Amino acid sequence: MQQFDVLIIGSGLAGLTLALRTAEHKKVCLVSKRSIDEAASDWAQGGIAAVFNDDDSIENHIRDTLMAGGGLCDEAVTSMVVGRAKESIEWLINQGVVFTRESDNSGYHLTREGGHSHRRIIHAADATGHAVQTTLINKVKQHPHITLMEYHIAVDLITASKLNKSDSSKIEQSDSNQCLGAYVLNKNTGKVLTIAAQNTVLATGGAGKVYLYTTNPDISTGDGIAMAWRAGCRVANMEFIQFHPTCLFHPHAKSFLISEAVRGEGALLKLPDGTRFMVDHDERLELAPRDVVARAIDFEMKKRGLDCVYLDITDKPLSFIQEHFPNIYKRCLSFGIDMSKTPIPVVPAAHYTCGGVMTDDRGRSDIDHLYAIGETACTGLHGANRLASNSLLECLVFGQMAAHDILNQLPISSAQLPYWDESRVTDADEEVLITHTWDELRRFMWNYVGIVRTDKRLSRALHRIHMLRDEVGEFYSNFKISSDLIELRNLLQVAELIVESAISRKESRGLHYSKDHTHLEAEPIATVLAPSNYYSLLDSQ
Repeated sequence: MQQFDVLIIGSGLAGLTLALRTAEHKKVCLVSKRSIDEAASDWAQGGIAAVFNDDDSIENHIRDTLMAGGGLCDEAVTSMVVGRAKESIEWLINQGVVFTRESDNSGYHLTREGGHSHRRIIHAADATGHAVQTTLINKVKQHPHITLMEYHIAVDLITASKLNKSDSSKIEQSDSNQCLGAYVLNKNTGKVLTIAAQNTVLATGGAGKVYLYTTNPDISTGDGIAMAWRAGCRVANMEFIQFHPTCLFHPHAKSFLISEAVRGEGALLKLPDGTRFMVDHDERLELAPRDVVARAIDFEMKKRGLDCVYLDITDKPLSFIQEHFPNIYKRCLSFGIDMSKTPIPVVPAAHYTCGGVMTDDRGRSDIDHLYAIGETACTGLHGANRLASNSLLECLVFGQMAAHDILNQLPISSAQLPYWDESRVTDADEEVLITHTWDELRRFMWNYVGIVRTDKRLSRALHRIHMLRDEVGEFYSNFKISSDLIELRNLLQVAELIVESAISRKESRGLHYSKDHTHLEAEPIATVLAPSNYYSLLDSQ
């Protein structure tokens, strides 16, 4: 058994921020499912939202966030996050992150994205996430108090309540709702490690891979949400899956996002004949919030039988495009698309999980000493639809808030945790079940639980999920685990949470649009799901 003060599962911006902010005083373990640089944060193109200009204000940023969130944002949390935005950016700058400056070096270049009333997106060209991640990763690798475990995947959380059921001699009953660490699979050796921790932090990102088409990397399988749910945590607002309007449409361009900043700099959405169509959908045109633009594109594609629509920025000179979007320009050119001369073919794709593990304003979950930060969490910031470039900001602020809370705790006694028991399982005989089930799940989630939903589609999806869940559950119980099996099990759990949340919302709000319930209820109410063991854990306290 290995022991740490802080166990962080996930190596995106939220996890890295918390690791660096706690490591001076705590012994930290950072678990990364693949290489540490393979996180969704690294893929972020646009930037980070923060107020820097005198003609803008924190109040404007708050108002834009609340408006995009469809009435479901927590105003106190929103105010806290937006109010800490500038200092979070300054912390990154102090770490060594280099952001793009104006051509005359008078200040940082700020761009504008959909839903924002002002230019307030600070960025590093069109690869902000990569610039930030690279800088912080170098710091993490050099830190003497951070143990990095790459190519390790968490299997499940270890909680006192689970141990009480089998052996109460080691755990006091008063601690029955406490996280003690996690089981973690070494993907290279196939061995499961037992890691004990004073505090465990879920920073595993979202669940975009539950859909057939997504802008997310392959690691986005909802691991933290599923593990927290199984441990007894509530989840909220899982029906609100943000579909990014503009993913590059090309048979070989896997998951490549065309940043919203391209529209922020004047790109127009057009039909194949060159006609603009956003004029028929929203007065904010191409800079409407993402849910509006994605639904508009989906509507036009289905109405006209199109494979894609087009994003046109050909009115800008080549020098402008290469300066502001060097990576997008190069990537498109590699597929034979010169965006300075021809419009870019685009389609919507699953992009961001707005719901997740319910937390307070310090990232604390329902279980003592278990935190959730970043896309894994539902903090109340995003509501029914995330405002562009608020995601990296949330990672920074809640990484800081959770770190502050952890550093101000008194030490707790460590329990002796049991080793992973695989004495009653055998090697899998039909690995093909995993790949076939994964493919089936992603396809029916795209078809039945996509941008536009109906009661019938949701019912069909839930029926299929239950069948697949039972099959995979039996497989999990009888055979040795693998990384693919762990991810599939988690994806099925998250898919069930998404569909159950969508079924329970009898209106159309934000990212959830139902053809059977097109109205908007007068009183916005969050969707909160509680696992069956949640109330029993409450009773034991």
